[in-house]
Amino acid sequence: MFPIGVRYMILSALGFALMTSCVKVVSTYGIPVLEIVAARAVVSLFISFTDIRRKNIPLFGDNKPLLVARGVAGTLALICVYYAVTTLPLAEATILQYLHPVFTALLALLFLKERIQLSTLICITLSITGLIVMVKPGFLFGTTNHMPVFSIMAALAGAFGSAIAYVIVKRLSRSEDSSVIIMYFPLIALPVSLFLLGDGFVMPDLKTTVLLIMIGIFTQIGQVGLTKSMETESASKATAYSYVQVIISILLGWTFFSEIPSVWTLAGGTLIMGGALINVYGSIKARSKQSSLVAANTSETRRTA
Repeated sequence: MFPIGVRYMILSALGFALMTSCVKVVSTYGIPVLEIVAARAVVSLFISFTDIRRKNIPLFGDNKPLLVARGVAGTLALICVYYAVTTLPLAEATILQYLHPVFTALLALLFLKERIQLSTLICITLSITGLIVMVKPGFLFGTTNHMPVFSIMAALAGAFGSAIAYVIVKRLSRSEDSSVIIMYFPLIALPVSLFLLGDGFVMPDLKTTVLLIMIGIFTQIGQVGLTKSMETESASKATAYSYVQVIISILLGWTFFSEIPSVWTLAGGTLIMGGALINVYGSIKARSKQSSLVAANTSETRRTA
């Protein structure tokens, strides 16, 4: 049986995979990316506000500057991720987004003082190699790749923004309720997306409206799973398990969009996910070793006391 934190992350991965699938469908109806972001924010804000009132806790939390920073980072990442999802095949967009454990490990070193271990360095190396194999096979093997560069850069920017958000969530989870942390995401995303959208609003029909609502619901499931997982697992271990979304997205892309990943996507994705699994194994091993040392030191102290 998986630990509770891992189960929450798997739930999060499923929610986000279904969300990105809905985003891709909605975009085919001519709905702008920023309007999709705004619609998602409306649904998430309503659910979060209701949940906070149910818990009868302070609405805006205590660490407001960091909560706002979480909302800003998440908003910018979301815009980039949605753009990538609407302009790239679902599998490729998801794999590129899920380079964020590399960024998370580096940011956790800087802001959470989590050491970068050998397994993490291997993860970074494999992830970068996988990225090159996936997006630039022509450079290495003389083949042709038609993935648009701007969409790739947007996906990477989304991954970096997600990593920033995850590290901030990890810090906030020490003092803030998960519902408050989640609420700041749509609280920032809604006005920002509406401002940037300007007069580009497109009136959705009934079917599109239902899909937009489902985006918000699936997002909330993903956010709750993510936040709960971060409360119970280390930042690197929790985000690594989110790679389940890659597998789910490949299946959804194949089933609903007839998108069959290329051999380079599968090869690069395998390297990236392999690096993540090595990182997880290294984190578990290091944590076990540290716990054994603490137990041994405690036992020795008791004997000499």
